[in-house]
Amino acid sequence: MKNLKTIAIALFVAAASISVNAQTKKIDVKASTIKWVGKKVTGEHSGTVNFKDGAVVLKGKKLVGGTFTVDMTSLTATDLTGEYQGKLNGHLKNDDFFATDKHPTATLVFKKIAAKTANVYAVTADLTIKGITKPVSFDLTVNANSATTAFKVDRTKYDIKYSSGNFFQNLGDKTINDEFDLAVALKF
Repeated sequence: MKNLKTIAIALFVAAASISVNAQTKKIDVKASTIKWVGKKVTGEHSGTVNFKDGAVVLKGKKLVGGTFTVDMTSLTATDLTGEYQGKLNGHLKNDDFFATDKHPTATLVFKKIAAKTANVYAVTADLTIKGITKPVSFDLTVNANSATTAFKVDRTKYDIKYSSGNFFQNLGDKTINDEFDLAVALKF
């Protein structure tokens, strides 16, 4: 009877330790999306950029980490077509903006995670664009096999100052907002 009790306790401890081990879940890069919106005085442009890879780390159902790489060469406007889309895409990829020939990827690495509710987390992450790393903060909602967030990025922190009213005077209606919006949907 004593041996049976010892075996039962050992199995319980082993099962408990298995449930607290971290599990890395890779994202489905084809099903996961990043949508962006950039605004200017006279309107806005919107589009997408694709993930190259990424993963979230869970302990049980609790989010404990995440690392993502974005393929900046996939950056495209979706609000335009034809010649105008090509011109905007080319401009966004050149040195005035993201310099994708020199910096083909951007990365996001979770640094601090705090639970707000059962499935919402306050995340502080390091975002690297054009080789410059700065912190960003956002709320991430995690469900069974998906997660979503929306946040703003100040492009000027990544040396993207083209038509910024904070760096250039007399731009008038050519001024582009410093912040752009990101809406991210992860599938894993």
